[in-house]
Amino acid sequence: MNTQYTNTILLIRHGENLANVTGEFSYKRVDYSLTAKGVLQAQQTATHLRDQHIDEFFSSPLKRARETAEIIAEPHQRPVALYEEFREVNVGDLEDAAPTAENWDYHNSIVTEWYHGRLDASFPNGESFLTLIERGKRGLHKATWGKQGRVIAIAGHAAIFIALVSAICGPKSLETISRGKKHNCSITEIELTTSEHDVVGRLVQWAACAHLSGEAANFVPAVPEFKKQAEEIIQ
Repeated sequence: MNTQYTNTILLIRHGENLANVTGEFSYKRVDYSLTAKGVLQAQQTATHLRDQHIDEFFSSPLKRARETAEIIAEPHQRPVALYEEFREVNVGDLEDAAPTAENWDYHNSIVTEWYHGRLDASFPNGESFLTLIERGKRGLHKATWGKQGRVIAIAGHAAIFIALVSAICGPKSLETISRGKKHNCSITEIELTTSEHDVVGRLVQWAACAHLSGEAANFVPAVPEFKKQAEEIIQ
């Protein structure tokens, strides 16, 4: 028997943190808390989702995601489970590199390789698209297997969310992704079907951010204003 479970997943990008402002690469060693604006973005998101039923909260272990999840979960009086699988993309040696135009161009060149189907291209001592998707799907499977009809919120990062949605929601999702930037505290909704060995999604809403206003809606770009050759992919 092919057992399947269907749940609603809310992928919530973290609020603004210092690395968004400085353009630093941040996978594990670089780990900043939310800025004051990031806290405000999370608070406005918490207000927006306060009356929506949410059964469970998960987060990347990075501070910016964990703090975002905790603020949003507080009105629901739910704990936040930290999953290593939802950590940001492993950029390898780039995390120890200065956030220069040249290094961001190199970063974007890897992402462009992925966009053109060369999914095994990887960051030096870091991840490829294939390994990124493998761990992201593993996290989704762990969070949803054996559960039915639940609403599950996951606080995490732009790059892994973009990669996951493009991988599990089919090629048509790329058109939607390319039309909308994934700002801080934007909300993506997918209907996720979990089987014994896989997860498959249906994209319901991509990167909604109309719930943010005032200073919280003064977004910094996901890619520093250098030379954004892959901007449409990783925002």
